[in-house]
Amino acid sequence: MSIGVAEGTVTFDDVMGASERVRVLARVTPVHTSRLFNEASGTQAFFKCENFQRGGAFKIRGATNFMAALSGEERQRGIVTSSSGNHAQAVAIAAAHFGVAATIVMPSDAPKAKMESTRRYGPKIVQFDRQRENRDQIARQIAEETGAITLPAYDHPWVIAGQATAAFEMLREVGELDAIVVPLGGGGLLSGTLVTAKTFNPKLRVFGVEPELANDWFQSLNAGNPVQIAPPATLADGLRTPVPGKVTFPLVQSMAEGVLLVTEEEIKATVRFLLTRMKMLVEPSGAVAAAAVLYGKLPRGIGTVGVLITGGNVDLDVLATICGEAEPQSA
Repeated sequence: MSIGVAEGTVTFDDVMGASERVRVLARVTPVHTSRLFNEASGTQAFFKCENFQRGGAFKIRGATNFMAALSGEERQRGIVTSSSGNHAQAVAIAAAHFGVAATIVMPSDAPKAKMESTRRYGPKIVQFDRQRENRDQIARQIAEETGAITLPAYDHPWVIAGQATAAFEMLREVGELDAIVVPLGGGGLLSGTLVTAKTFNPKLRVFGVEPELANDWFQSLNAGNPVQIAPPATLADGLRTPVPGKVTFPLVQSMAEGVLLVTEEEIKATVRFLLTRMKMLVEPSGAVAAAAVLYGKLPRGIGTVGVLITGGNVDLDVLATICGEAEPQSA
């Protein structure tokens, strides 16, 4: 079953509450800067480094907030979720902490590092073919058959409020910014960032960033309604959601300034830059916001920018291929 919460009801009070609840598992991650990145991008960038988060990604925030909000009776039913990796691992960690049985629907082509890290925490994993099967339908069927609670990867106010705590921490530490850029998959992180950012400063400019090959949000915002695309072939596996969420779409539509697009080559080059120049291991999905800044996708006039680095879980063979496509640049 699904927990019923009114669509779109995410407030800054929800974020404040989540900031207390997520402390049982989520770390306060560092904010880094880089002179070399600033020189290359023409901005002053502040990186919120969720690649150093528990589980290697920001997803532990939303999973923890959701699990903490459940009643004891609801936890006894167990939970079911679907994810290509980072959310799966976050749910597995949170479920183990709260003593909740978890079933996780994962694509058979999920990165090996994410699959094995998830399996380590003991959930039941159900694999599917993303080209022929629908993960949400599989999860719904499991929930109906078992009575488990559905824990959405992004499309729920409790998850959104949990993800928002990353921007909350960054803004408390950094202070005034001209803009924030956020990787955009299902829209949970961007929605939460928008609620938080607009509370701190209504004039703060907030952008989502998608791969060109996974541009469902770009198309949807231009159309004025959610547009579904075919399963995208982007290297950014965490951003392969084919359609915006029902809860996240109106939040993003009403508050975000726009969606920026980056190419596969720009994503890979940014992964290399972050690794060789800043000594940070960042997965392709986690690097798209930095790519948009590095490759001049922001409008003119933006000087200081907060950049959400959302994860660092990448298979070593994928990283080797990315790094092998160009000679690494020395610092």
